[in-house]
Amino acid sequence: MAGTRDLLRHCPLLLPQDRHGTAYEGFVTAQGRDFHIRILLPVDLQLKNARIECSWRLKRILHGYRHILKQRLHSCPDLVSFMVELKTVLEIALKNTQDLHIPRPPEYYSCLVRDLEILGWNRVAYVDTGLTTVKLKAEDSCGRQHLITLKLNAKYPTEPPDCLVDFPVPFAVSWMPQNSLIDIYNQFLAALESLKEFWDALDEIDGKTWVLEPENPTRSATTRRIAIGNNVSVNIEVDPRHPNMLPECYFLGADHEVNPLRTKLNNNMHLWDPEISLLQNLRELLEIDFPSRAVLEKSDFAKDCGICYAYRLDGSTPDHVCDDPRCGQPFHHACLYEWLQGLPTSRQSFNVIFGECPYCNKPLTLKSSMKKL
Repeated sequence: MAGTRDLLRHCPLLLPQDRHGTAYEGFVTAQGRDFHIRILLPVDLQLKNARIECSWRLKRILHGYRHILKQRLHSCPDLVSFMVELKTVLEIALKNTQDLHIPRPPEYYSCLVRDLEILGWNRVAYVDTGLTTVKLKAEDSCGRQHLITLKLNAKYPTEPPDCLVDFPVPFAVSWMPQNSLIDIYNQFLAALESLKEFWDALDEIDGKTWVLEPENPTRSATTRRIAIGNNVSVNIEVDPRHPNMLPECYFLGADHEVNPLRTKLNNNMHLWDPEISLLQNLRELLEIDFPSRAVLEKSDFAKDCGICYAYRLDGSTPDHVCDDPRCGQPFHHACLYEWLQGLPTSRQSFNVIFGECPYCNKPLTLKSSMKKL
Protein backbone atom coordinates (compact mmCIF):
# COMPACT_ATOMS: atom_id res chain seq x y z
CA MET A 1 0.00 0.00 0.00
CA ALA A 2 2.88 2.35 0.78
CA GLY A 3 4.14 2.00 -2.79
CA THR A 4 0.69 2.85 -4.16
CA ARG A 5 0.45 5.91 -1.94
CA ASP A 6 3.91 7.08 -3.06
CA LEU A 7 2.92 6.62 -6.70
CA LEU A 8 -0.28 8.60 -6.20
CA ARG A 9 1.67 11.38 -4.54
CA HIS A 10 4.10 11.73 -7.46
CA CYS A 11 1.69 10.82 -10.27
CA PRO A 12 -1.89 11.32 -9.06
CA LEU A 13 -3.27 10.81 -12.57
CA LEU A 14 -1.61 7.40 -13.08
CA LEU A 15 -3.89 4.65 -11.76
CA PRO A 16 -3.62 0.83 -11.48
CA GLN A 17 -5.77 -1.07 -13.93
CA ASP A 18 -5.74 -4.48 -12.23
CA ARG A 19 -5.47 -5.89 -8.73
CA HIS A 20 -2.08 -7.49 -9.45
CA GLY A 21 -0.39 -4.15 -10.06
CA THR A 22 0.82 -5.14 -13.53
CA ALA A 23 -0.92 -2.40 -15.53
CA TYR A 24 -1.09 1.35 -14.96
CA GLU A 25 -2.71 3.94 -17.19
CA GLY A 26 -3.30 7.66 -16.97
CA PHE A 27 -1.26 10.80 -17.32
CA VAL A 28 2.18 12.04 -16.34
CA THR A 29 2.37 15.78 -15.69
CA ALA A 30 5.29 18.11 -16.44
CA GLN A 31 5.35 21.87 -16.76
CA GLY A 32 1.58 22.01 -16.36
CA ARG A 33 0.96 19.64 -19.28
CA ASP A 34 -0.56 16.16 -19.07
CA PHE A 35 0.72 13.33 -21.30
CA HIS A 36 -1.09 10.02 -21.72
CA ILE A 37 0.94 6.98 -20.72
CA ARG A 38 0.39 3.27 -20.12
CA ILE A 39 2.82 1.01 -18.25
CA LEU A 40 2.61 -2.78 -18.47
CA LEU A 41 4.64 -4.87 -16.04
CA PRO A 42 5.31 -8.61 -16.36
CA VAL A 43 3.72 -10.89 -13.78
CA ASP A 44 6.98 -10.96 -11.79
CA LEU A 45 6.81 -7.12 -11.62
CA GLN A 46 10.42 -6.76 -12.77
CA LEU A 47 10.70 -3.18 -13.94
CA LYS A 48 13.44 -3.87 -16.49
CA ASN A 49 10.96 -5.93 -18.53
CA ALA A 50 8.19 -3.34 -18.43
CA ARG A 51 6.56 -2.05 -21.61
CA ILE A 52 5.72 1.63 -21.90
CA GLU A 53 3.09 2.91 -24.30
CA CYS A 54 2.48 6.63 -24.73
CA SER A 55 0.93 9.24 -26.98
CA TRP A 56 2.74 10.22 -30.16
CA ARG A 57 3.35 13.67 -28.68
CA LEU A 58 5.14 12.28 -25.61
CA LYS A 59 7.05 9.80 -27.78
CA ARG A 60 8.32 12.65 -29.98
CA ILE A 61 9.39 14.74 -26.99
CA LEU A 62 11.29 11.83 -25.39
CA HIS A 63 12.79 10.56 -28.68
CA GLY A 64 16.33 11.71 -27.85
CA TYR A 65 16.17 10.33 -24.31
CA ARG A 66 15.18 6.74 -25.00
CA HIS A 67 18.57 5.30 -24.01
CA ILE A 68 18.45 7.22 -20.72
CA LEU A 69 14.97 5.92 -19.92
CA LYS A 70 16.01 2.37 -20.82
CA GLN A 71 18.92 2.63 -18.38
CA ARG A 72 16.61 3.93 -15.71
CA LEU A 73 14.22 1.02 -16.23
CA HIS A 74 17.12 -1.34 -15.52
CA SER A 75 18.49 0.56 -12.52
CA CYS A 76 15.40 1.89 -10.69
CA PRO A 77 14.28 -0.39 -7.83
CA ASP A 78 10.54 0.23 -8.25
CA LEU A 79 7.89 1.94 -10.35
CA VAL A 80 7.74 5.02 -8.10
CA SER A 81 11.47 5.69 -8.54
CA PHE A 82 11.18 5.27 -12.30
CA MET A 83 8.26 7.68 -12.55
CA VAL A 84 10.23 10.29 -10.61
CA GLU A 85 13.12 9.80 -13.07
CA LEU A 86 10.71 9.93 -16.03
CA LYS A 87 9.22 13.21 -14.85
CA THR A 88 12.73 14.68 -14.41
CA VAL A 89 13.76 13.63 -17.92
CA LEU A 90 10.46 14.92 -19.30
CA GLU A 91 11.02 18.31 -17.63
CA ILE A 92 14.45 18.50 -19.26
CA ALA A 93 13.12 17.40 -22.65
CA LEU A 94 10.29 19.95 -22.56
CA LYS A 95 12.66 22.73 -21.58
CA ASN A 96 15.06 21.84 -24.38
CA THR A 97 12.20 21.56 -26.89
CA GLN A 98 11.07 25.04 -25.95
CA ASP A 99 14.63 26.32 -26.12
CA LEU A 100 14.85 25.24 -29.76
CA HIS A 101 12.41 27.99 -30.62
CA ILE A 102 14.22 30.68 -28.61
CA PRO A 103 16.75 32.57 -30.73
CA ARG A 104 20.17 32.38 -29.20
CA PRO A 105 22.17 35.63 -29.03
CA PRO A 106 25.61 35.82 -30.72
CA GLU A 107 27.18 35.84 -27.25
CA TYR A 108 25.84 32.34 -26.64
CA TYR A 109 27.79 30.88 -29.58
CA SER A 110 30.98 32.84 -28.93
CA CYS A 111 30.93 31.84 -25.26
CA LEU A 112 30.28 28.17 -26.04
CA VAL A 113 33.00 27.96 -28.71
CA ARG A 114 35.45 29.68 -26.37
CA ASP A 115 34.62 27.21 -23.59
CA LEU A 116 35.10 24.25 -25.95
CA GLU A 117 38.46 25.57 -27.08
CA ILE A 118 39.59 26.03 -23.46
CA LEU A 119 38.38 22.54 -22.61
CA GLY A 120 40.09 21.07 -25.66
CA TRP A 121 38.47 19.65 -28.77
CA ASN A 122 40.12 16.29 -28.04
CA ARG A 123 37.65 15.92 -25.16
CA VAL A 124 34.62 16.57 -27.37
CA ALA A 125 32.89 13.46 -28.71
CA TYR A 126 29.93 15.16 -30.41
CA VAL A 127 28.39 18.56 -31.11
CA ASP A 128 25.07 18.94 -32.91
CA THR A 129 24.64 21.38 -35.78
CA GLY A 130 22.64 23.82 -33.64
CA LEU A 131 25.31 23.89 -30.91
CA THR A 132 22.70 22.93 -28.30
CA THR A 133 23.92 19.41 -27.44
CA VAL A 134 27.51 18.56 -26.57
CA LYS A 135 28.94 15.17 -25.60
CA LEU A 136 32.25 15.12 -23.74
CA LYS A 137 34.43 12.05 -23.29
CA ALA A 138 36.66 11.18 -20.37
CA GLU A 139 38.81 8.31 -19.20
CA ASP A 140 38.96 7.39 -15.54
CA SER A 141 42.14 6.33 -13.74
CA CYS A 142 41.53 2.70 -14.75
CA GLY A 143 41.19 3.52 -18.45
CA ARG A 144 37.41 3.13 -18.64
CA GLN A 145 35.73 5.39 -21.21
CA HIS A 146 32.80 7.58 -20.18
CA LEU A 147 30.50 10.14 -21.79
CA ILE A 148 28.61 13.10 -20.41
CA THR A 149 25.85 14.69 -22.52
CA LEU A 150 25.21 18.40 -22.03
CA LYS A 151 21.92 19.98 -23.13
CA LEU A 152 22.49 23.75 -23.23
CA ASN A 153 19.65 26.23 -22.95
CA ALA A 154 19.52 29.70 -24.46
CA LYS A 155 20.58 31.35 -21.20
CA TYR A 156 23.96 29.59 -21.03
CA PRO A 157 26.28 30.39 -19.24
CA THR A 158 23.94 32.22 -16.85
CA GLU A 159 22.19 28.88 -16.35
CA PRO A 160 24.00 25.52 -16.35
CA PRO A 161 23.43 22.83 -18.98
CA ASP A 162 21.39 19.74 -18.13
CA CYS A 163 23.82 16.87 -17.65
CA LEU A 164 23.06 13.25 -18.56
CA VAL A 165 25.48 10.53 -17.43
CA ASP A 166 25.52 6.73 -17.18
CA PHE A 167 25.94 6.68 -13.39
CA PRO A 168 24.33 4.48 -10.70
CA VAL A 169 23.88 7.60 -8.53
CA PRO A 170 22.54 11.09 -9.28
CA PHE A 171 25.02 13.57 -10.74
CA ALA A 172 24.36 17.13 -9.58
CA VAL A 173 26.46 19.99 -10.95
CA SER A 174 27.54 22.91 -8.80
CA TRP A 175 27.27 25.99 -11.01
CA MET A 176 27.73 29.76 -10.89
CA PRO A 177 27.27 32.18 -13.82
CA GLN A 178 31.03 32.67 -14.16
CA ASN A 179 31.60 28.91 -14.53
CA SER A 180 32.35 27.18 -17.83
CA LEU A 181 32.38 23.71 -19.36
CA ILE A 182 35.77 23.01 -17.79
CA ASP A 183 34.12 23.25 -14.35
CA ILE A 184 31.50 20.68 -15.32
CA TYR A 185 34.21 18.46 -16.81
CA ASN A 186 36.26 18.59 -13.61
CA GLN A 187 33.20 17.71 -11.53
CA PHE A 188 32.55 14.84 -13.96
CA LEU A 189 36.11 13.55 -13.45
CA ALA A 190 35.74 13.77 -9.67
CA ALA A 191 32.48 11.83 -9.82
CA LEU A 192 34.16 9.16 -11.95
CA GLU A 193 36.85 8.66 -9.31
CA SER A 194 34.25 8.47 -6.53
CA LEU A 195 32.72 5.48 -8.37
CA LYS A 196 36.04 3.78 -9.11
CA GLU A 197 35.75 1.06 -6.45
CA PHE A 198 32.17 0.28 -7.50
CA TRP A 199 33.14 -0.20 -11.14
CA ASP A 200 36.31 -2.10 -10.16
CA ALA A 201 34.19 -4.60 -8.19
CA LEU A 202 31.68 -5.16 -10.99
CA ASP A 203 34.35 -5.28 -13.70
CA GLU A 204 36.06 -8.11 -11.81
CA ILE A 205 32.77 -10.00 -11.59
CA ASP A 206 32.06 -9.39 -15.29
CA GLY A 207 35.54 -10.55 -16.25
CA LYS A 208 35.93 -13.60 -14.01
CA THR A 209 32.43 -15.09 -13.71
CA TRP A 210 29.54 -15.89 -16.00
CA VAL A 211 27.01 -13.10 -15.57
CA LEU A 212 23.58 -14.22 -16.77
CA GLU A 213 21.86 -10.86 -16.32
CA PRO A 214 22.05 -8.13 -17.38
CA GLU A 215 23.32 -9.32 -20.72
CA ASN A 216 25.08 -6.06 -21.58
CA PRO A 217 25.33 -4.14 -18.29
CA THR A 218 25.54 -0.37 -18.42
CA ARG A 219 27.71 1.62 -16.04
CA SER A 220 24.58 2.53 -14.08
CA ALA A 221 23.60 -1.12 -13.47
CA THR A 222 23.99 -2.15 -9.82
CA THR A 223 22.86 -5.78 -10.08
CA ARG A 224 24.47 -8.95 -11.40
CA ARG A 225 23.04 -12.45 -11.65
CA ILE A 226 26.05 -14.75 -11.40
CA ALA A 227 26.02 -18.41 -12.45
CA ILE A 228 26.99 -20.84 -9.70
CA GLY A 229 26.08 -24.11 -11.38
CA ASN A 230 23.55 -25.66 -13.72
CA ASN A 231 20.28 -23.75 -13.07
CA VAL A 232 21.71 -22.23 -9.87
CA SER A 233 22.68 -18.57 -9.58
CA VAL A 234 22.94 -15.70 -7.15
CA ASN A 235 21.63 -12.21 -7.79
CA ILE A 236 23.56 -9.45 -6.04
CA GLU A 237 22.73 -5.77 -5.74
CA VAL A 238 25.76 -3.63 -4.94
CA ASP A 239 25.54 -0.28 -3.18
CA PRO A 240 27.52 2.09 -5.46
CA ARG A 241 28.39 4.31 -2.51
CA HIS A 242 29.62 1.40 -0.39
CA PRO A 243 30.78 -1.25 -2.89
CA ASN A 244 33.01 -3.05 -0.39
CA MET A 245 30.12 -3.87 1.94
CA LEU A 246 28.04 -7.04 1.81
CA PRO A 247 25.58 -6.65 -1.10
CA GLU A 248 21.96 -7.74 -1.08
CA CYS A 249 21.88 -11.36 -2.26
CA TYR A 250 19.17 -13.76 -3.27
CA PHE A 251 19.50 -17.17 -4.82
CA LEU A 252 17.71 -18.66 -7.81
CA GLY A 253 17.38 -22.39 -8.28
CA ALA A 254 15.88 -25.53 -6.79
CA ASP A 255 15.55 -25.53 -2.99
CA HIS A 256 17.90 -28.48 -2.50
CA GLU A 257 20.58 -26.50 -4.34
CA VAL A 258 20.11 -23.01 -2.91
CA ASN A 259 19.22 -23.78 0.71
CA PRO A 260 22.82 -24.86 1.57
CA LEU A 261 24.08 -21.64 -0.05
CA ARG A 262 21.70 -19.53 2.03
CA THR A 263 22.88 -21.33 5.16
CA LYS A 264 26.54 -20.70 4.34
CA LEU A 265 25.88 -17.03 3.64
CA ASN A 266 24.07 -16.58 6.95
CA ASN A 267 26.67 -18.53 8.94
CA ASN A 268 29.68 -16.79 7.37
CA MET A 269 28.31 -13.26 7.12
CA HIS A 270 30.55 -12.13 9.99
CA LEU A 271 33.62 -13.06 7.93
CA TRP A 272 32.98 -10.33 5.34
CA ASP A 273 36.23 -8.39 4.87
CA PRO A 274 35.94 -4.92 3.26
CA GLU A 275 39.69 -5.00 2.59
CA ILE A 276 39.41 -7.70 -0.06
CA SER A 277 37.41 -7.67 -3.28
CA LEU A 278 33.68 -8.25 -3.50
CA LEU A 279 34.16 -11.37 -5.62
CA GLN A 280 36.71 -12.89 -3.23
CA ASN A 281 34.37 -12.23 -0.30
CA LEU A 282 31.51 -14.00 -2.08
CA ARG A 283 33.75 -16.98 -2.78
CA GLU A 284 34.77 -17.28 0.86
CA LEU A 285 31.33 -16.72 2.38
CA LEU A 286 29.61 -19.19 0.04
CA GLU A 287 32.62 -21.57 0.15
CA ILE A 288 32.54 -22.03 -3.62
CA ASP A 289 34.49 -21.29 -6.76
CA PHE A 290 32.36 -19.59 -9.35
CA PRO A 291 32.48 -21.31 -12.77
CA SER A 292 35.45 -19.96 -14.69
CA ARG A 293 35.08 -18.17 -18.01
CA ALA A 294 38.32 -19.81 -19.09
CA VAL A 295 36.98 -23.35 -18.64
CA LEU A 296 33.23 -23.23 -19.28
CA GLU A 297 30.97 -21.57 -21.83
CA LYS A 298 27.89 -19.51 -21.03
CA SER A 299 25.81 -22.10 -22.87
CA ASP A 300 26.64 -24.53 -20.04
CA PHE A 301 24.31 -22.50 -17.82
CA ALA A 302 21.89 -21.19 -20.43
CA LYS A 303 19.28 -23.97 -20.38
CA ASP A 304 16.08 -23.09 -22.24
CA CYS A 305 12.72 -22.63 -20.55
CA GLY A 306 10.72 -25.88 -20.52
CA ILE A 307 7.56 -24.10 -21.68
CA CYS A 308 8.50 -21.57 -24.35
CA TYR A 309 11.73 -23.41 -25.36
CA ALA A 310 13.69 -20.14 -25.40
CA TYR A 311 16.42 -18.86 -23.13
CA ARG A 312 15.51 -15.17 -23.18
CA LEU A 313 11.95 -13.93 -22.96
CA ASP A 314 11.56 -10.15 -23.14
CA GLY A 315 15.13 -9.88 -21.88
CA SER A 316 14.72 -12.19 -18.87
CA THR A 317 16.21 -15.66 -18.43
CA PRO A 318 14.67 -18.76 -16.76
CA ASP A 319 14.51 -18.01 -13.04
CA HIS A 320 12.40 -20.81 -11.55
CA VAL A 321 13.55 -24.42 -11.32
CA CYS A 322 11.65 -27.57 -10.42
CA ASP A 323 12.73 -28.68 -6.93
CA ASP A 324 12.83 -32.38 -7.83
CA PRO A 325 16.55 -33.27 -8.25
CA ARG A 326 15.61 -35.82 -10.90
CA CYS A 327 13.89 -33.12 -12.95
CA GLY A 328 15.49 -29.71 -12.35
CA GLN A 329 13.77 -28.20 -15.40
CA PRO A 330 14.04 -24.37 -15.51
CA PHE A 331 11.21 -22.04 -16.50
CA HIS A 332 10.64 -18.37 -17.01
CA HIS A 333 8.56 -17.11 -14.10
CA ALA A 334 6.06 -15.56 -16.52
CA CYS A 335 5.74 -18.77 -18.57
CA LEU A 336 5.24 -20.98 -15.53
CA TYR A 337 2.73 -18.59 -13.96
CA GLU A 338 0.67 -18.48 -17.17
CA TRP A 339 0.90 -22.27 -17.52
CA LEU A 340 -0.32 -22.89 -13.97
CA GLN A 341 -3.15 -20.39 -14.32
CA GLY A 342 -4.42 -22.34 -17.34
CA LEU A 343 -4.56 -25.70 -15.52
CA PRO A 344 -7.91 -26.69 -13.96
CA THR A 345 -6.02 -28.57 -11.21
CA SER A 346 -4.13 -25.46 -10.04
CA ARG A 347 -5.43 -23.30 -7.22
CA GLN A 348 -4.47 -19.82 -6.07
CA SER A 349 -4.38 -18.21 -2.63
CA PHE A 350 -3.69 -14.48 -2.65
CA ASN A 351 -0.47 -14.07 -4.69
CA VAL A 352 0.59 -17.74 -4.51
CA ILE A 353 -0.49 -20.34 -7.07
CA PHE A 354 -0.26 -24.07 -6.36
CA GLY A 355 0.15 -26.59 -9.16
CA GLU A 356 2.38 -29.25 -10.67
CA CYS A 357 5.60 -29.20 -12.68
CA PRO A 358 4.80 -29.49 -16.41
CA TYR A 359 7.56 -32.12 -16.74
CA CYS A 360 7.54 -34.36 -13.68
CA ASN A 361 4.19 -33.45 -12.04
CA LYS A 362 5.90 -32.69 -8.75
CA PRO A 363 3.80 -30.22 -6.67
CA LEU A 364 5.14 -26.70 -6.79
CA THR A 365 4.20 -23.22 -5.62
CA LEU A 366 4.83 -19.95 -7.36
CA LYS A 367 4.41 -16.38 -6.21
CA SER A 368 2.91 -13.88 -8.63
CA SER A 369 5.81 -11.52 -7.94
CA MET A 370 9.46 -12.31 -7.31
CA LYS A 371 10.60 -11.80 -3.72
CA LYS A 372 14.15 -11.44 -2.53
CA LEU A 373 15.14 -14.39 -0.36
